[in-house]
Amino acid sequence: MSAPTLAVWKFASCDGCQLTLLDCEDELLTIAERVQISTFLEASSAVVGGPYDVSLVEGSITTPADARRIKEIREQSKLLVTIGACATSGGVQALRNLADIDEFTSVVYAHPEYIATLATSTPASAHVTVDYQLQGCPIDRGQLLDTLAALLAGRKPRLPAKTVCTECKMRGVTCVLVAEGIPCLGPVTHAGCGALCPSYHRGCYGCFGPAATPNSAALIPLLRRDGMSGGDVEHVFSTFNVANFAAKRNDR
Repeated sequence: MSAPTLAVWKFASCDGCQLTLLDCEDELLTIAERVQISTFLEASSAVVGGPYDVSLVEGSITTPADARRIKEIREQSKLLVTIGACATSGGVQALRNLADIDEFTSVVYAHPEYIATLATSTPASAHVTVDYQLQGCPIDRGQLLDTLAALLAGRKPRLPAKTVCTECKMRGVTCVLVAEGIPCLGPVTHAGCGALCPSYHRGCYGCFGPAATPNSAALIPLLRRDGMSGGDVEHVFSTFNVANFAAKRNDR
C-alpha cells in the first residue's frame, strides 16, 4: 500500500506558517517517514503531481491566477487544510478590502496597468471548499502536528472552538484585562495559541482571529477604559485578521 501524499502550497503570504512546519524538525522527519511529501517548495524543488491525500495551503487569494490555481489544487486534493491568517481570513493584506485598490496600485507602481490583481484579498474558503482551518499568525506548532497526525490516522482533528480567555483559565493565568487594566483581545479571539501573550504579561492582539461569536460591543468600552483611543481600537482590530474581524464586529 502506497504512503499518503502531502502537498504544501503557497499563495500571498510571508511563508511563516510553512516555516512553522519546517521548524518541527524531528517530528517532521517522523511525518516524512509515513507520508510522501509530493510538493513543498519551501523545503525542496522536487515536485510530484497529484492527486494528493492532504494539501496544506498558506496565503491569501489576491490575483486572478491565484483564483484559478486554488481551484486546481482543490480538484487534486482529497482534503484541503488552510494554515494561518492569510489563508483563513485574507491576512493583513486584506486591508486593501477597505480601500480603493486602483489608488493603491497607482501610488506604488510606476506602471499599474501591468499589475494583475484582484480588488480584494480573500481566504481560500471564498473560492473553494475547505475541510479544516488552522488559525494564527503564524499557526501553532502543536496544533499543526496534532492535525497532521489525526488526518494520517483517519480521525477528525481536535481544533479548539473557544476563546483565548478559556486558555488563560486552563493555564491559571491571571486576567491582564481585569486585574491589571492591560488592553487585551482575548475575550473575542479564537483559541489555539495557548494564551501565549497573556502568559507573558501582555494583552492578546488577536492573531488567531475572531471567535465564532465575538462580543466586541462589550469589550471595546473596556479597551477604551484602559487607555485605548478610538483610533487605537480600530488599529488593534486591523491586523492579521482584519477582514474577519470587520465582518464579525457587532459594535457598529
